Amino acid sequence: MKIRAEISKGDEIRYISHLDYSRAIERALRRAQLPLAYSEGFNPHVKLSFASALAVGITSQSEFMDLELTKTMNIDTIKSCLEPQLPAGINLIRCQQIYNNAAKLMAVVNLACYKVFFSELSGHEQLEKSIHKFNFSDNLLFVRENPKGKKQIDVKEYVQEICCNFYPYGLELSFDTKITPSGSIKPGEVLQALDHHYDLNLPLDDALICRTGLFIEKGTKRMSPFDLIGEK
Repeated sequence: MKIRAEISKGDEIRYISHLDYSRAIERALRRAQLPLAYSEGFNPHVKLSFASALAVGITSQSEFMDLELTKTMNIDTIKSCLEPQLPAGINLIRCQQIYNNAAKLMAVVNLACYKVFFSELSGHEQLEKSIHKFNFSDNLLFVRENPKGKKQIDVKEYVQEICCNFYPYGLELSFDTKITPSGSIKPGEVLQALDHHYDLNLPLDDALICRTGLFIEKGTKRMSPFDLIGEK
């Protein structure tokens, strides 16, 4: 039996890595005493996969994972066994059975939605003008640096538009990022690119970033991973 579940990553575990996040879920699955399916080989592991890894420091309202069991169970029973075992910061939102011909999450999920909140920010007018320029520009180049070296990427390849909302208690940015077979861009990199290109002096260390959704986008249609569960 295969299960697709929607889960969350809360403030309590904002700063753990994706690997630690997946390990926490795997331990909860074992404590729930579900009939987990394991891979074969010298080092067998639980047959568990995620739609898209989440960077350290980012929370999420909607993550997806696929899980395989060795026998069929009632969905409500699975939920009642698993929910009490999940640590603080991880909530089970929804789960349902999927079938063998269901597309793998990593193969179909191609859009991530984010919100970024700054509680204190000066220069609102400059930021608003910069966001407007970004939305109407054809490209914005950013140099990604990692242990493998440097690589120049175009932010506009992944992010077409950024929305900006001002509130008495702070500022909120929202944008969607494309997830492509060759990669994507992290929301922190989007902020770095804006900050550097437009000389905004954003308090990047104080940004609260939340992934609000993962979707499958086909043309003008946006679907949930629950819309593609295969056929019996």
